[in-house]
Amino acid sequence: MFKPGRLDIFKKWNSFNWERQKMDKKTGEMTVTPWEVSGKVDYQRLMKEFGIKLLGKLPEIFNENVLFRRKIVFAHRDFEKILECIKNKKPFVMMTGLMPSGKFHLGHMLLALQMVFYQKLGAKIYIAVADLEAYNARQKSLEELRKVAVDQYLLNYSALGLDLEKCDVYFQSERSNNPEKSNAYYRLASNFSRYATFNEFRAVYGDLTPGKMNASLLQAADMYHPQLTEFEGGSVPTFIPVGIDQDPHIRIARGMASRNKDHKFLPIASTYNLFLPGLKGGGKMSSSDENSFIAMTDNPREVEQKIRKYAFSGGRDTEEEHRKKGGNPDVDVSFQYLRMFFEPDDEKLRKIEEDYRSGKLLTGELKEYLIKKVNAFLREHQEKREKARKQAERFLYKN
Repeated sequence: MFKPGRLDIFKKWNSFNWERQKMDKKTGEMTVTPWEVSGKVDYQRLMKEFGIKLLGKLPEIFNENVLFRRKIVFAHRDFEKILECIKNKKPFVMMTGLMPSGKFHLGHMLLALQMVFYQKLGAKIYIAVADLEAYNARQKSLEELRKVAVDQYLLNYSALGLDLEKCDVYFQSERSNNPEKSNAYYRLASNFSRYATFNEFRAVYGDLTPGKMNASLLQAADMYHPQLTEFEGGSVPTFIPVGIDQDPHIRIARGMASRNKDHKFLPIASTYNLFLPGLKGGGKMSSSDENSFIAMTDNPREVEQKIRKYAFSGGRDTEEEHRKKGGNPDVDVSFQYLRMFFEPDDEKLRKIEEDYRSGKLLTGELKEYLIKKVNAFLREHQEKREKARKQAERFLYKN
């Protein structure tokens, strides 16, 4: 288990983790890394290995949010101090980032809805656009990547209810037009290099490249720079909501920060959500396969075709068998999408699950119900996207 400041334990865990992931690729079992998620994810096993805990009893306002009420956001590290800030109405920061590559899809909405929720609870939202990391990985120009960030991400954030004007949105390649802030950010990234080791990087990233090392240092600066005097005036409780696959990045940053003799940082807190499966089931939704995700810009016909043709079913091979034995909503993608997003009524969702398990509700009927829900949502969302365009595009020229 990782403990800040214990480098020997940190290296031991990461070495084990990397070897385990390589082994899993050979056996076809669960693979969970910052770049790949496949197979049936064993969350309990990952929690034990990563040293994170289940979320306990939360304030009543969290129960009003489906993601918390249904345990979609299920685990944490050091989240107690953030709850104290919410309770006592004290300042706190939610830090997040986006990789400007591919289309914004339903999987990205998991994070976006949390951003909206925490902003309403008083969080200052920091959004890092990882254009430098994408530049090294995707071979696109910075100008192209910035346009993707605005058109595919910021537009959708705004349409989902995030007030971008109250956020600190920035590009890694150009932190701020304020020299003091910009210099402080890049100095911190350089400063972290004094407290990083090749063993740490190699354990998490495998084959090292200058791009990966630079990206990790910038990520650490992203996570911790809100605590600099130039930004929030000093140490402020900060947390990051992520999928559990991104936890290695957080532990690396916490490790470097705990050894940093130049700054007294509060450890970064974090929360963890379940993965939204891709349409074809397993792992998590990814932009790499057009037929495995539903984009926020998909039209009704595209949604219908994708769900009818590709949505993994928990139903039986024949209607007769399904009526007799029932389906399995635990693996049925249509049901999972309803549970996470599209059926907010708990009683209706319970009835859908009951009918599907009993065989009363067929797979085709479940898919058609989801199609109607998704298209109704996207119709309204796409209208809001266009209304938000002018505000979002300002970030192409503002920093």
